[in-house]
Amino acid sequence: MTKSNPFPITKPIVILIGPTAIGKTSLSIELAKEFNFEIISVDSMQVYRFMDIGTAKITKAEMEGIPHHLIDIVNPDELFNAGLFEKIATLAITDIIDRGKNVLLTGGTGLYLSALLNGLIKNIPIFPEIRINAEQRLAQHGANVLHKYLHSIDRISADRIHKNDSQRLVRAIEIFEGTGRKWSSIIAEHQNENKLRFNKVLTIGLRCERNKLYSRIERRSKLMIENGLRDEVNGLLEMGYDRELKSMQAIGYSHMLKLIHNEWTQDEFFENLTRDTRRYAKRQFTWFNKINDISWFDMGSFDCVNSTVSKFIYA
Repeated sequence: MTKSNPFPITKPIVILIGPTAIGKTSLSIELAKEFNFEIISVDSMQVYRFMDIGTAKITKAEMEGIPHHLIDIVNPDELFNAGLFEKIATLAITDIIDRGKNVLLTGGTGLYLSALLNGLIKNIPIFPEIRINAEQRLAQHGANVLHKYLHSIDRISADRIHKNDSQRLVRAIEIFEGTGRKWSSIIAEHQNENKLRFNKVLTIGLRCERNKLYSRIERRSKLMIENGLRDEVNGLLEMGYDRELKSMQAIGYSHMLKLIHNEWTQDEFFENLTRDTRRYAKRQFTWFNKINDISWFDMGSFDCVNSTVSKFIYA
């Protein structure tokens, strides 16, 4: 393992995933204390400074002295994406291992986790004319027609791309019409080439009954309001962060901005916030279902999780 190419990483890596509001944070702290973990956050929003309440970011007190990585590393107007996450998280993993500690990755951003585990696909050409043509077809005929077309040329990509995800829908068509290859085939080939990035991985998934999860989401939404989400968003605006920033489009922030600008009533704000958070939880499960070999546990099953992690770490 070299600094320029740390793979394959042979030390055990534990991953804790689950939908928003399921209780990953508290479990991760208990596991860290038990197994000498340092924690790497796999969350596309907790990387941003000044965005704490709307991201349900762990507080210093809640960390209980456990080192956390990939939290508060960029400002809300700075670029951050899956590629940057993969690079920084890999550096953090090698640093933790070099210091004799164990690694626990926890979060709910499936794209970031996939980028780390599988690497990012590089060098797929861009075809501007084909993309413009696909965007024009989308505007003229609608998402349903374009999604049916994608299904006819690349069923696997169509199955994983929602018809309303216009950016990825257009990109899948652009890749096929520009290269003659299915996007799904390129992904599968890439994953086969990179399957030995990590030699020893345990992925723990948390789940609970749907209505219980939705109740937890509603409680978390209420708690965000009580803890001062409105003041947090007003503070971001006062610091000069524009509402059109990518970071400000996230669930919670985009909703509060509409309330602040009198585009929604308080009732509309809360209804849409909880609805969109539920939808996000569903999308998270879609990502999780793409991950192989997840050990699923019901929320609150600490003893069972503890036993599984122990057997894995000390095997």
